[in-house]
Amino acid sequence: MEIFIVSIFILGYLAITLEHSLKIDKLIPALIMMALSWACIALGLETFTTWFDSHNSEMVNDFAALPLNGEHNSKFSWFETTLLHHFGKTCEILIFLVGAMTIVEIIDCFNGFETIKKAIRTKKKSTLLWIVCILGFILSAIIDNLTATIVLITILRKMISNNNLRIWYAGLIIIAANAGGAWSPIGDVTTTMLWMGNKVSAVELSKYLLLPSIICMIIPTFIATFLPVFKGEIEKSNDEIHINKNSSKILIIGLSMIVFVPIFKTITHLPPYIGMMLSLGVVSLVAEFMSNKEFSLTNIENHNNSPTFKALSKIEMPSILFFLGILMTVAALESLGLIFIFGDNVINSGININIFISLMGIGSAIIDNVPLVAASMGMFQEPIDAKIWHFIAYAAGTGGSMLIIGSAAGVVAMGMEKISFFWYFKKIAWLALIGYFAGIIVFLLM
Repeated sequence: MEIFIVSIFILGYLAITLEHSLKIDKLIPALIMMALSWACIALGLETFTTWFDSHNSEMVNDFAALPLNGEHNSKFSWFETTLLHHFGKTCEILIFLVGAMTIVEIIDCFNGFETIKKAIRTKKKSTLLWIVCILGFILSAIIDNLTATIVLITILRKMISNNNLRIWYAGLIIIAANAGGAWSPIGDVTTTMLWMGNKVSAVELSKYLLLPSIICMIIPTFIATFLPVFKGEIEKSNDEIHINKNSSKILIIGLSMIVFVPIFKTITHLPPYIGMMLSLGVVSLVAEFMSNKEFSLTNIENHNNSPTFKALSKIEMPSILFFLGILMTVAALESLGLIFIFGDNVINSGININIFISLMGIGSAIIDNVPLVAASMGMFQEPIDAKIWHFIAYAAGTGGSMLIIGSAAGVVAMGMEKISFFWYFKKIAWLALIGYFAGIIVFLLM
């Protein structure tokens, strides 16, 4: 049965990788393989001889000898407890992401990001490249790399009418956004997973990964400024900027409340999604007051005018469901002890752990970094803020830049600007590769 479950995972992941060729959204195979994996475990529970206790991060002793049914210490009781444990941990991540996405959409409802466009006045291509890359690096650390990419490409569309030029900027934005997301606990799904899984703390993650991430962004950007495409000036768009008196206010409040989440966790020691819900509540309250002339809380028919309602209707639910499917599928493999055994074999094989993680980062360009990080959390049992967790966060967060399908930022840019896989591979991948290994060298030297 274990072989059958692994086969489901491989086939499902192959379908996810080939989503553009198959023209099937990746959430569909993710949800199907999640359901089939847990169904197979339920049906074959009596035959399994190993089980991994995720709560205590150790294998269950004499699992094969346990009775199938019983209220305490039976195979079925372990199954129920483990399933509930993984579902709870997964939902913590998903609720956190829903809160962050909603805050960003509320900001967008007030055209808050238009104030950023208004501040960009340069006509020089190379200067604009540095501006958007630095913005991508900073914004992705605050509002996550996926959202930062969407925001910056949206701004670029209003500034650059030439699509051939714009996709070059989009390629460098992907590198900058992934680098910026790697050092922040809320900058990338994988770093959020490690942070919420008590593998890294916000302060130590930023301390050890900020400099390698900066190097990972700066070197490709610096090299790109010498490319012919970034020579000369751009023709500025004359599109009218639609901002109002509340645009800058909601931008500052929204970003501040997202940054407040790690502070809230440090002070209260509560799970991060609690802080994110508090931040969402505050931002929503402010947004309702700002729009009170157009919306009345007493008029149910006008709920669609609420900025919170509009924001909730625009968040990326397909991405949320995809994360649910992929995380719960990896949890199924972990529950059978397969990931723990694989990690134990890697450690005992004598392979250098730095080489292994570096290769894992390159692998994240081909295979989505979410399941790779989820798997690594079951492989290694190191304490919080061990070097290995910081290295995994960097490798998985930035390695995906080497292929356009290797990160959420790349996939969304690919969809928005119709960037070809092979164009990105020929024009941008080598820059991402140089930045990736430059950051690794700095991290190891540190």
